[in-house]
Amino acid sequence: MLIDGHGRVVNYLRVSVTERCNFRCQYCMPEKPFSWVPKENLLSFEELFLFIKVAIDEGVNKIRITGGEPLLREDLDSFIKIIHDYKPDIDLALTTNGYLLPETAQRLKDAGLKRLNISLDTLKPETAHKIAQKDVLNKVLKGIDKALEVGLGVKINMVPLKGINDIEILDVMHYCMDRNIKIRFIEYMENRHASDAIKGMHGKEILEKVKEGHTIKALGREGASPSFNYKIENGYEFGLIDPHKHDFCESCNRIRLTAEGNLIPCLYFDEALSIAKAVKEGDIKGASEVLATVLRDKPKENRWSMDNLDEEDISARAFYETGG
Repeated sequence: MLIDGHGRVVNYLRVSVTERCNFRCQYCMPEKPFSWVPKENLLSFEELFLFIKVAIDEGVNKIRITGGEPLLREDLDSFIKIIHDYKPDIDLALTTNGYLLPETAQRLKDAGLKRLNISLDTLKPETAHKIAQKDVLNKVLKGIDKALEVGLGVKINMVPLKGINDIEILDVMHYCMDRNIKIRFIEYMENRHASDAIKGMHGKEILEKVKEGHTIKALGREGASPSFNYKIENGYEFGLIDPHKHDFCESCNRIRLTAEGNLIPCLYFDEALSIAKAVKEGDIKGASEVLATVLRDKPKENRWSMDNLDEEDISARAFYETGG
């Protein structure tokens, strides 16, 4: 069992397989050129799995594949199959923008993937183009349909932005409700790589929008999930991910591994230790020692606060490196 320095059980590993993305979303990486880390700088799937095996053997039972956009990594389904074959009952999920799902969903399902989180910020093509800086909506919607068709579990993530998609909160929620998909509204997380022109909504503002059409009841957090859950009058449940809230970090059970081998204890913090040298040399003990150090130094909480958003408190973390 993995225990961090604050007594929290860590059983969830998020693995970024690439920082590349085919979108340039306003809240993530709007100005980044369409470039990528040289292949020789990335850990191979075999090297990533060497560490993943250590983590599984020590108690990790949930793995999420992220990016960038993970479906841009060639032969991703083979990597998923390696993990699934090693531990078939592991909770194996993937976060994606959905654009490549029409071509890949069946292969992902066949490889052992169980669930997907798909970003859907709008149902309007022009708004999707404004956010992603690309004509994407039609293929994303087809990707959602394909994922459901092949039997993958699906959740939708929406980031409400003032003056851009805030008037669609109920529309996107109803789209999900009609398909029996859970939606999770995510507070925009301030970071230095995002566009200066956007402004996110706090959780209470998002809930006020939902209340324009529904009566809501708070259910609370489910285990160590970052989502605070609510239910409306017809029984449909939705979630709110609110990192600015004081209790967001209390049950954090996650660590993150980047495609280049940096092991990160907290999404917000820039501090990280590398396992790259250890796994490239097949040094299981060395990788385990890095893991132990990262767990020991994992911070108690992030620095996000509704009342403290000075420049020095805005994260310099590139979320496209860690998958959010």
